[in-house]
Amino acid sequence: MAMASLARRKAYLLSRNLSNMSSEAVRYSSLTSFSRGFASSGSDENDVVVIGGGPGGYVAAIKAAQLGLKTTCIEKRGALGGTCLNVGCIPSKALLHSSHMFHEAKHAFSHHGVKFSNVEIDLPAMMSQKDKAVSNLTRGIEGLFKKNKVTYVKGYGKFISPSEISVDAIDGENTVVKGKNIIIATGSDVKSLPGITIDEKKIVSSTGALALQEIPKKLVVVGAGYIGLEMGSVWGRLGSEVTVVEFGPDIVPTMDSEIRKQFQRSLEKQGMKFMLKTKVVGVDTSGDGVKLTLEPASGGDQTSFEADVVLVSAGRVPFTSGLDLDKIGVEMDKGGRILVNERFSTNVSGVYAIGDVIPGPMLAHKAEEDGVACVEFLAGKVGHVDYDKVPGVVYTHPEVASVGKTEEQVKASGVAYRVGKFPFMANSRAKAIDNAEGLVKILAEKETDKILGVHIMASNAGELIHEAAIALQYDASSEDIARVCHAHPTMSEALKEAAMATYDKPIHI
Repeated sequence: MAMASLARRKAYLLSRNLSNMSSEAVRYSSLTSFSRGFASSGSDENDVVVIGGGPGGYVAAIKAAQLGLKTTCIEKRGALGGTCLNVGCIPSKALLHSSHMFHEAKHAFSHHGVKFSNVEIDLPAMMSQKDKAVSNLTRGIEGLFKKNKVTYVKGYGKFISPSEISVDAIDGENTVVKGKNIIIATGSDVKSLPGITIDEKKIVSSTGALALQEIPKKLVVVGAGYIGLEMGSVWGRLGSEVTVVEFGPDIVPTMDSEIRKQFQRSLEKQGMKFMLKTKVVGVDTSGDGVKLTLEPASGGDQTSFEADVVLVSAGRVPFTSGLDLDKIGVEMDKGGRILVNERFSTNVSGVYAIGDVIPGPMLAHKAEEDGVACVEFLAGKVGHVDYDKVPGVVYTHPEVASVGKTEEQVKASGVAYRVGKFPFMANSRAKAIDNAEGLVKILAEKETDKILGVHIMASNAGELIHEAAIALQYDASSEDIARVCHAHPTMSEALKEAAMATYDKPIHI
């Protein structure tokens, strides 16, 4: 199959429509009619008002301003960037990197001829570096608001009408912000579990896990998803004995099963322990630590387990509390997500929603794409987000990244397919730097060679995955990737070799 020309790719992109968007996300497309102009509100003060200054909200605000729309962004935290920047993606990656450096210094440097008598953890300095990164980035977004002339209101907003937002400002004042179009971008919050009260001391959420003042001897993580495994990795590298308790039979259930099994084995080699098919039925914090009562998920004999700190990481839920959505009649599903059509419009004219508050992956980069597409529609342009092609990354070591379908999903679809794999043990760059754990796995349609999914486990999988994301976005074949010249020696050559293994044969294995 010859590589597609740029002209064909451009024509393809121009011809794309929104029909591929998640059916769950567009199920209410028939609820509202959409006029390309702005909804009438009786106010010309703002073209766009965004509630929430997280990745979806601040990106939507900046893009709206860049498109010539008068824009105001309301943020209750007093610092832009939302959960992701303040108490999520960014601080966790700072600690993941710092803890990895310590772990490498202690366990790997000597293999490279770098030796020293002792290595110590300065936890306050580590936390300070994390906080500095967060502070610099939040100030950076404020600078972008000023550059793009976005009005920034610090306070908690709630609806008075579809075109009016009452804001209880941080300084104690109350003001009303009016807009022709209101975008709800309030993100998500930690999902609580029955009978477990988070105090951010002994029983912590991910927020508390980012700010522990000492390294717990024993840490229990409740929930084996992305966040739990990442934070468990941080404290495990720093010396904690980490046990992950998961109700389901698998860690990260959305992950390709073959990759998941290898990933779990890797984490177990690092000292992380897993108690799968297990539920927490009781928590006692009356002593110095935490005493957990556990039992099999299917029922059975109870056991006790003690820890110094328990991290509750059972997922996240849409955050819409206090918005008074019921006052204006915004419709939501049973999970508390706001229902929107393919233009991100709710059933209330002039009110839109993006990011974690609507169906689709709860990921910062997905929220950003929602924000851009939403305001492009408002400006009379065409936006597009394909939720089936949003990459996901677990930022442990090794990292695991994926885009597209898992092998289980492809099998369920009934499509005949091929699988190509290539281990990093056969990659020259990975061997040269002594970092060769993992593999690349590609799934492609048998008849057409169209790539259906790509899964990577590697130290830098989160960076490597984007070549695959572009390939999926343009409906490329595995041969398309295989015939692209990749620089040598690089770890990205493993993706090329996996592509060769998919449609023909690899060279180096």
